[in-house]
Amino acid sequence: MSEQNFSIKNWAEDDKPREKLMLKGKTALSDAELVAILIGSGSRNESAVSLSKRILSSVDNNLNALGKLSLKQLMEFKGIGEAKAVSIAAALELGRRRRVEEVVELQKITSSKAVFEIMQPIIGELPHEEFWVLYLNNSNKVIYKSQLSKGGITGTVVDVRLIFKTALEQGAISIILTHNHPSGKLQASDADKDITKKLKVAGEQLDIKVLDHIIITETGYFSFQDEGIF
Repeated sequence: MSEQNFSIKNWAEDDKPREKLMLKGKTALSDAELVAILIGSGSRNESAVSLSKRILSSVDNNLNALGKLSLKQLMEFKGIGEAKAVSIAAALELGRRRRVEEVVELQKITSSKAVFEIMQPIIGELPHEEFWVLYLNNSNKVIYKSQLSKGGITGTVVDVRLIFKTALEQGAISIILTHNHPSGKLQASDADKDITKKLKVAGEQLDIKVLDHIIITETGYFSFQDEGIF
């Protein structure tokens, strides 16, 4: 019998996702098997694993893309009701938050890539633009990070006074500016360059150095420092 018409409960013990995880460990399972554990069951004509493969196939087996599907989009798959859709969304959100917590340990900024690794899980996949500032001490360690603005896809509003007020309150020696481009374009606009210049001048007056301005996308970044714009 084919997998599609064969209920998981009739499979060999080693082939059942839950049992396989307990016997062989979580790393032995495929993405589809892990998703199958989340949804628990398929239907009379389709196993949970087969359903999971079908869902993953719709996003080219990309877990990041799966995490972006709304509950409504997940529920469009036959066999996925509200409860199963919520389970999938919750699990993938926990994975995203785990990534954020893991990069918190990358406190010392040694390169533009380090900033990307900190900020990509936070703003890299957003459908709208956000402007954040990293506040550093004299060892180039991040002592605080803050969202300054949240805007539409076309841009954000940056409050220069608030940035340096926060820097003084946190005792920051330097700052790094960062924002995302939902369009995926790794190119600095005139507005990006203008606000960077304005903040550099303001920082010089307060002896707080602006080290870099980094544009983040889902898969890459653009550093003003690396590109010699500073």
